Amino acid sequence: MSLDDLRDLYQEVILQHGRHPSHAGKPATYAATAKGDNPMCGDRVQVFLSYDPAGRIVDPRFDARGCAISIASADLMAEAVAGLAPDEARRVFVRFRDMARTGECADPDETMELLRPLAGVHQYPSRVKCATLPWHALMAALEGEGQATSE
Repeated sequence: MSLDDLRDLYQEVILQHGRHPSHAGKPATYAATAKGDNPMCGDRVQVFLSYDPAGRIVDPRFDARGCAISIASADLMAEAVAGLAPDEARRVFVRFRDMARTGECADPDETMELLRPLAGVHQYPSRVKCATLPWHALMAALEGEGQATSE
């Protein structure tokens, strides 16, 4: 597969998740939530978390308004962290944030491969904030904070 084919495939993944997110919607009940807001572009997201008896994240959901990158990132994030313990989700956040900033993933695994379509945002610094906003909201929810920024 050529680099152009790969770029087109990744763009299609982002558009698909942006248009038809699988994990969107506010659940009837949840244990933690946090909102994220990027005033520069108008992206807004709220993450909702529930936990199983072992403390693992189950059926993470989000409500978002914004660009395809922000919504796709929220959807892929929900898929990536489902079933993880909070500490594991925090480690995925750090790895994702680094990949969004640099385009590189030093230690790729199945989770990072799922998130790889968003690696191209590193070429557009203003779009990095779009991609990382849902993740900052996730971190705020895990920490019991109600609000996050795209920083």
